[in-house]
Amino acid sequence: MTLWNGSYPFYPGTNACFPFDTTQAVIISIFLSMLATFIIILPGIRGRERLFWFLRVVMGLFVGAVIISEDWETGWVTANTSYKSFSHALVNVDIGLHIGLAGVNITLVGNPVNQVNETISYNEHFAWSFDADYDHSYSKGLERGLPSPILYVAEKFTTQSPCNMHRPYHTSGHYASLMLWLAFCTWLISILLFSMPILLYGGYMLLLTAVLMLFSLLFFTARSTPKCPIQFGPASLKTDYGGSFWLTLATGLLCLLLGLAIIILNSVQPEKLKLVFNLGKGEEEEVWDKSYLPAEPSSSAQDMLMVPLGELCEVTATQL
Repeated sequence: MTLWNGSYPFYPGTNACFPFDTTQAVIISIFLSMLATFIIILPGIRGRERLFWFLRVVMGLFVGAVIISEDWETGWVTANTSYKSFSHALVNVDIGLHIGLAGVNITLVGNPVNQVNETISYNEHFAWSFDADYDHSYSKGLERGLPSPILYVAEKFTTQSPCNMHRPYHTSGHYASLMLWLAFCTWLISILLFSMPILLYGGYMLLLTAVLMLFSLLFFTARSTPKCPIQFGPASLKTDYGGSFWLTLATGLLCLLLGLAIIILNSVQPEKLKLVFNLGKGEEEEVWDKSYLPAEPSSSAQDMLMVPLGELCEVTATQL
């Protein structure tokens, strides 16, 4: 037995942890709910229009979800390291670093999870957006008594760190995020134009969405970040581009190809493009075409014209 049952009095205790980023969970839930809603009403669409309509909906929701996703740079390492300050106890843990456009997520999971009489499972977020103070978040982590591996990694991104990693990531993330929000707006406008339907201008907006997404990748990768090793004994934590980065690249190229295809088809084979968007000549177009034609004479008017001329000239005479 040790004093305070194996823990130290200046630590407030184990904090509630989240095994995933709650922002990502909210984004995924919203788009999956929208997809489920569209799938429910899908049986009400007849014929092959159902397939084209479903593909457009899935494509639109996928692009929107990718635009507002995170986890642009990530890395994992397994190491034996100290768990808390002023303690010589070593734990075997998996340490993950997830760098987004608005901050970093640091994950700490024990192997096994229960060690040194505690549950080692943390996922802490430190924001560096313009409305957040990274150094303040780091100070709050010190006050809460977060495990040493989390504080060690988070300290590398503070403004006072000799690594000088805060400014490049903060600036590049800000401009990349700005490009993605503009891409999100142009994506919404393209969906509106496709539903009106104004296919040519929808293709232009989809092309602009692709350009903005590719520019966001350029801003994120064009930073000059100094190399600062994150060592846990002999193990080193190294990062590489994450899933959101590659998804954004693939989606940007896909939007670029689709935008060009829509623009080219609109000038070369507009009928096939209308077929994809279910814009065959329907009842509304027929009514619109007939509105410019002279009205057909009614049956009553035709009957009047077929009345013999003698009957029309017949006058009833009255006796004086």
